[in-house]
Amino acid sequence: MLVLSRRVGERLVIGDNIVITIIDVRSDGVRIGIDAPRDVRVNRAEVLEAVTRANVEAARSADPAAEESLKALRPPTGRPAGD
Repeated sequence: MLVLSRRVGERLVIGDNIVITIIDVRSDGVRIGIDAPRDVRVNRAEVLEAVTRANVEAARSADPAAEESLKALRPPTGRPAGD
């Protein structure tokens, strides 16, 4: 991990097209601005972790009957008709 000290208004450049700007420093945190191409996903780690936990929990508590109903919706595997 790279650890840097930055002041308000200073920037970091990641690769060729991502710029992180320090917007404000407060006693309870730091505000940053992120300039990145639209195809680069920028997410807060705690949100991703919460979504992952929710998905794992949903998969664990799935109703077996619902799971069988979903399996029935899959297209059949095998040779296409007419072969």
